[in-house]
Amino acid sequence: MTYTVAALLGLAGAVAVDLFVLRTRLLASLAFWATYPIVLLFQLLSNGILTGRGVVRYAPEAITGLRVAYAPVEDLVFGFALVLFTLSLWVWTGRRRRSARR
Repeated sequence: MTYTVAALLGLAGAVAVDLFVLRTRLLASLAFWATYPIVLLFQLLSNGILTGRGVVRYAPEAITGLRVAYAPVEDLVFGFALVLFTLSLWVWTGRRRRSARR
């Protein structure tokens, strides 16, 4: 399995969890999209340092070759999936705690 396929599967899984499993619907939230650029900025910064200096290298056959600030596009997709999945769990857990207190 290539990194591209793994990143796309991770994205599909995170979207499914957000919209259908936990039903947190963060992808439909203006607050999510308004704050995600902050996460993306720091992801590009740290990823750019690690990949730009050669600390992390990718096999050319495992990625598409498209890069943004040294970062393979797959890293951005995978990072988005991780953030979405984590925040979906966070919101879902918070809602459950609030409803349990009532």
